[in-house]
Amino acid sequence: MNKFKLGFLINPIAGIGGSVALKGSDGEGIAEKALELGATAKANDRAKTALEILLPYKDKIEVFTANHLMGERCADSLGFSTNVVYTSNTNETSETDTIDCVKALKQQGIDLLLFAGGDGTARNICSIAGDNFPVLGIPAGCKIHSGVYAVTPKAAGRVVEMMVTHELVTLSEADVMDIDESLFREGVVKARRYGEMQIPLEHRYVQATKSGGKESDELVLHDIAEGIIEQMGDELFVIGSGSTTAFLMEEMSLEHTLLGVDLIRDQELLVKDVTEPELWEQIKSLDKGDVKLVITLIGGQGHIFGRGNQQLSPRIIRAIGKENVIIIATKSKLTALENRPLIADTGDSDLDKELTGHISITTGYKDQVLYPVASPQ
Repeated sequence: MNKFKLGFLINPIAGIGGSVALKGSDGEGIAEKALELGATAKANDRAKTALEILLPYKDKIEVFTANHLMGERCADSLGFSTNVVYTSNTNETSETDTIDCVKALKQQGIDLLLFAGGDGTARNICSIAGDNFPVLGIPAGCKIHSGVYAVTPKAAGRVVEMMVTHELVTLSEADVMDIDESLFREGVVKARRYGEMQIPLEHRYVQATKSGGKESDELVLHDIAEGIIEQMGDELFVIGSGSTTAFLMEEMSLEHTLLGVDLIRDQELLVKDVTEPELWEQIKSLDKGDVKLVITLIGGQGHIFGRGNQQLSPRIIRAIGKENVIIIATKSKLTALENRPLIADTGDSDLDKELTGHISITTGYKDQVLYPVASPQ
C-alpha cells in the first residue's frame, strides 16, 4: 500500500515577536530583538500539536521535511518515518530557506504540504507553490489573515487525518494575504493579496480570510463603549487589540495601539503597547477581580485568543480569570460568523478547554448575548 507523502515545513521563528509586542518576526534583527526581550519560539510546539493527531496513522505516512528545527526534529520526536530533503546551513533560518525547501519538497511528489508559520511564511510558499499544489497551514504567526490556515493546530491535524483515511475532502483556492509589518508596528494595517493556493477545504477546520475594514455601525459602538466605561472602577483594565476595543479607547480620549495591548486605570493610560512580561509584572500580585480584560473577536474568524494578542499568554489569562474577561462585539460581527463558535487558541490545551462553553458578549449598552466558545479541534 502506498504511503501518504506528507511534506512538512516549520518556520522556527514564526510569531516570535508576538508576546513582546513586536507584532511579528519579519524584518532584519526582529527575531534577535524578540529573544533579547524574553520571547520564546513556539512554532515547533504548535506543529507538534498538529502531528500528534496523526500518531495513529504513523505506518501510513511518510514525512518529507527540512533538517533540525525546520521539521526534522519535530517529526522524529514523534516517531514518524522522516526523509530530510533540504538542509539549512544556519540556525537562523530565512525566507530563502523556506523557498528552497518548498522547491525540494515539490520534487518529491508529496500529497500535501503541511507548514507552520504566519502570513509571511504563506507568502513565501505561495511564490513557489502556485495554485495547483495542495498546502495547509498550521497557525503559528502573529498575523494570520490568509485563508490557507486551519483554525487551530489540532484542526490542521484533523484535516490531514481525513486525507490519510481517504475521506472526501474538497480542494479549493484560498487567498494568501500579508501586511507590512513595519507599518503594523506603527498601528497601521495595510494588507494586500499576494495570490492564492490550493487547500483541502473542510469548513469546520479551515478559517475564512480575515474580514477587514472598520466597524460601520458607529452608534452601536458608542453604546458598547458607554456601557463598558460605566463599569470602570479602580480596577486595572487590560485592553486588547482590534478596532472595536480601539473605539473604546477613543471614547475615553486615550492614546492606544490598535494592534497591541494597553493598560488603563481610572480611565487613564498606564502603559501603551505592553509586552507579556510587562503585563505579568503588573498583574501577578493582584487578586482576581482587581483586573479586567476587555477583548474583541477577529472579524470573519471568531478567534478571541491566539491571534494578534499573544501578549495575553496562558498565565496572564489564568491570573485574570475567565469571569473577568469582557468580550465586546457588534451583533453584525457575530452574525457574520454564520453560527460558527468563537475560538480560544491559547497554545495551552487545558486552558482552551476551560474557556469553552457559552460566554457573555457585550453587544450594546447594557445589552448582552450568550455565544459559544468551542474547544479547538
